Amino acid sequence: MELYVVLKLIWWALLGVLLIGLAVMVGMDMGVGAALRYLGRNDGERRAAINMIAPHWDGNQVWFILGGGAVFAAWPTIYATAFSGLYVVMLLLLWAMIVRPLGFEYRSKMPSMGWRNLWDWSLFVSGAVPMIVFGAAMGNMLEGVPFHFSWDMVSYYTGSFITLFNPFAILCGLMSLALALYQGATMIMGRGEGVIRERAIRLATVSGPAALVLFTIGGLWVMFMHGYVITSGADPAGPALPLNKTVTREAGAWLANYGAVPVLWIIPGLVYAAIAAGVVAARRGAAIVAWWAGAVAWAATISTVGAAMFPFLMPSSSNPSQSLTVWDASSSAGTLGWMLVFTLIFVPIILVYTSWAFYVMRGKVTPASIENDDHAY
Repeated sequence: MELYVVLKLIWWALLGVLLIGLAVMVGMDMGVGAALRYLGRNDGERRAAINMIAPHWDGNQVWFILGGGAVFAAWPTIYATAFSGLYVVMLLLLWAMIVRPLGFEYRSKMPSMGWRNLWDWSLFVSGAVPMIVFGAAMGNMLEGVPFHFSWDMVSYYTGSFITLFNPFAILCGLMSLALALYQGATMIMGRGEGVIRERAIRLATVSGPAALVLFTIGGLWVMFMHGYVITSGADPAGPALPLNKTVTREAGAWLANYGAVPVLWIIPGLVYAAIAAGVVAARRGAAIVAWWAGAVAWAATISTVGAAMFPFLMPSSSNPSQSLTVWDASSSAGTLGWMLVFTLIFVPIILVYTSWAFYVMRGKVTPASIENDDHAY
């Protein structure tokens, strides 16, 4: 196998790792924000919930930067096509992310309940919207995005903002939100006490099964969905030119990889096993086990989509033969090679630092403990 092909496969796998890291770490913080008004019924309880993720929420945003930077450098054609065609959605996500730090920083600057409630709702919106968009993006990748290229590789998006939030995309968005709520609830379980912890347990035992139901419905939907199949012209070692292949759409095509390699069915099976184990752990108050079960569920969910779509990354519903794949949308071998070197150096550093930060900032947070803390949100 040529080195260029190996590098493409490695970066396909690393893209999945970055998406998983984003979903688990950022999703946890977003879940707390989206559930803030349920977890905290008064100002003190909400402040406690916010301060449970306060040491980590901004650091976790590095996964957004890593993900965007990796797509830009490793898959530039996908970056250019997605960020131009999905520009309105990107702006929606950007505005939600801008409001989020304002909610953390400004919420407790004034004692007015109206002021604080306003920022509580901003944290809800800035937590729920990005996770819905994240899941809806996955759904649109499965359905195909309406774009095509001209002869000189200028991309044209032919859809609209509304078409991106179609029924299947909304289903995927709701599942993403449910998993984020579960992940956030397990975080609160580990750092909260009393009624806040009890509410977090109830939230985890509801949001987990809800995500599983939505995952099941989505899986049945995909069984009858028209997926994409490369019939000719794809060169795994070829350049980033998605104009020289032939692609057809066939009902049930997204299950072809599972049929060819039956062991892949273990991946969606892990979603069921992880969520079931996580709910049992949550009911027993085992916050750490429940958190890691949620992380496995996220990893298995994203891997399920990746295994179904391979080698497609961004299928085109307008012109299927111009779909972007692992083989024809990557950077050069030199770029992928140097990126891999830096990734092997810096990602372990990020993981070690993140683990250290969670260890140092461990412990319970209560309304009483932050009441007179000048450094608390």
